[in-house]
Amino acid sequence: AEPDAEGMGLTDLPGELLELILCCDVLGAADIGRVSCTCRRLRESLSACLSCRWPSLLKYYSHTDGVSWLEEYKARHNAGLEAQRIVASFSKRFFSEHVPCDGFSDIETLGCPSHFFEDELMCILNMEGRKGLTWKYYAKKILYFLRQQNILKNLKEYLQRPTDRQSFLEGAVLIDQYCNPLSDICLKGVQAQVDDITDKVRKVLRMKNPRHPSLASKAGEVLVPEVELQRQVLDAMNCVLYEQLKYKGNELDYYNSLNSYIHQVLIRRTGIPISLSVLYLTIARQLGVRLEPVNFPSHFLLRWCQGKEGSTDIFDYTYIDAFGKGKQLTVKECEYLIGHHVTEEFYGVVTSKEVLQRMVGNLLNLGKRESTDQSYQLLRDSLDLYLAMYPDNVQHLMLQARLYFHLGIWPEKVLDILQHIQALDPSQHGAVGYLVQHTLEHIERRKEEVGPEVKHRSDKKHKEVCFSIGLIMKHKRYGYNCVIYGWDPACMMGHEWIRNMNVHSLPHGPHQPFYNVLVEDGSCRYAAQENLEYNSEPREIPHPDIGRYFSEFTGIHYLANTELEIRYPEDLELTRATVQKIYSSSKE
Repeated sequence: AEPDAEGMGLTDLPGELLELILCCDVLGAADIGRVSCTCRRLRESLSACLSCRWPSLLKYYSHTDGVSWLEEYKARHNAGLEAQRIVASFSKRFFSEHVPCDGFSDIETLGCPSHFFEDELMCILNMEGRKGLTWKYYAKKILYFLRQQNILKNLKEYLQRPTDRQSFLEGAVLIDQYCNPLSDICLKGVQAQVDDITDKVRKVLRMKNPRHPSLASKAGEVLVPEVELQRQVLDAMNCVLYEQLKYKGNELDYYNSLNSYIHQVLIRRTGIPISLSVLYLTIARQLGVRLEPVNFPSHFLLRWCQGKEGSTDIFDYTYIDAFGKGKQLTVKECEYLIGHHVTEEFYGVVTSKEVLQRMVGNLLNLGKRESTDQSYQLLRDSLDLYLAMYPDNVQHLMLQARLYFHLGIWPEKVLDILQHIQALDPSQHGAVGYLVQHTLEHIERRKEEVGPEVKHRSDKKHKEVCFSIGLIMKHKRYGYNCVIYGWDPACMMGHEWIRNMNVHSLPHGPHQPFYNVLVEDGSCRYAAQENLEYNSEPREIPHPDIGRYFSEFTGIHYLANTELEIRYPEDLELTRATVQKIYSSSKE
């Protein structure tokens, strides 16, 4: 930093130019560390360097903080190295596992600030181009786990608060965040969108009644006393939500999980009864009308008191169907809505925890219906949420143990769950004993596992295999696009699968090569060689597991990552030769 004989040193340069030099990619962490040790001005310039290289970190600092920027820079740099080390290790350690559960224990004991670690994972995910697919795949898995752990902590803190401090909207956001941890969802952002709708309602209300008390007070500060004034608020809400903004119940795609996520309800302006009710109730309360949630069977409702506050008489309330454009119902009309009589208990108000329980229950049922997601992510997420609220529920603990056992993941955790079930309900000893025995056998088999099976194309039994790993193919019969990630010289499925898939109707039946393929719709299939053909217009396959097997998309084919190449060592050269032959001749 000392001036030389010819002119200025670094400290004599203008601040903007100094920041530009320090932010140059050519300088490594060690270089910047040495420079910053020379004087105070250069050390303070590190804040600009930190914000330039990792701009998303700025939200963690206040201008009033006495920050040691050199220490922060070192910590962020070291966290980046640690994140890269862990991500790089995942493919080798967990290639054969769909869910790399054991690897998450490394992350739970991080020796660096978690927000720095997360930031490096985001940097990996945001890498441009079609390279680094395997790194992105595992960075995404790790980030998913990390964020869910933080959200689960927030949910448990929320549930420990007094009920009057448990916002229905905040609870809905926490569920949304847990099921979509990689999406940019925050309570502040969702609340801002709700506030915007509330302001629109105020404008309509002002036109109808300029002296309405809801216009004079801030959000939710004063309860509107008279029923007629409350009715004016609800009429204005229905006008804005259902006439101006076109919110509606999603009757056509009712069982879509997006209907349960509050940020998606606001984006798509549609949902199911409970998600629309949370939105409706929140807006009403911000305008001074105290609506209450009603856990009505098959159709969630809200109730609005017409009599004495706190009345236990169900006929003192009007019931509101937020799914049905805010229609106001009598007790008899509520029964018409679901087609049968119900007892008075179903008209009672429920707590925020019970509202969340029903929301999670809906997601649980959707998770059980999943068919394309081999990892049952929604079912696993909704079980986590349910057990965070009710950790001793034997039925859901058993479902979680069976699910993990079925997926072959977390065997040690399965044993812990089963031990907990046995302590809670000894009558479950039969089912518990069966799962314990088979889980222990699974653990022993894992210890005895040898290296991966290697398939050489030069082997005589593989001479009929025409296609190779990484080629973009098209199914002749069903027309879907896919990429090959594995093959067998003949069908290796059991007799039942062969019969169900009618394989014997094919000219070559099961006695022909079969290929494992990732399909553009997100599914994984096992296709006969005679049903596949080269894709004349190869393109990327948008499959969530693409990075598990491939490191790069060249624009014509995929390059196998190291672990897949170990299993098919001679395929890469054949793929390149095939691509050159097929696509160069087509251009000619």
